[in-house]
Amino acid sequence: MPRRPVSGRRMRILEWLRDPVTHFPPQRHGDRAEGGVPAAAVAEKLAVPRSVAEADLRLLAAVGLLRTRRIRLRTYYRRDEVRIAEIARMFEKGW
Repeated sequence: MPRRPVSGRRMRILEWLRDPVTHFPPQRHGDRAEGGVPAAAVAEKLAVPRSVAEADLRLLAAVGLLRTRRIRLRTYYRRDEVRIAEIARMFEKGW
C-alpha cells in the first residue's frame, strides 16, 4: 500500500475533528464534540501507531489548530475553530 504524505494525515485529522461524533466512537470521559478525542482513537482511525498520531496531534496543537484538555492520564484534542478561521483569513488575503 502506498504511503500517504504526512500533511495529508494531518488534514484528515482536522477534517475528522470537525465532526467528531460522526467519525469517532463514544468516549469514556466526556462527549466527543465538547471534550475532544484521544490520540488512541485518532491512531485507530488512521491505522497508525499511537505515537505517530500523538506526534501529528501535538504538532497541530503547537501551531494552534487544536486545543487540548487533560483528563486523568489522557489528552483529548479538539479543533480551535477561531484560530482556524484566523489562519484561513490570512491565506485569503494572500499571506
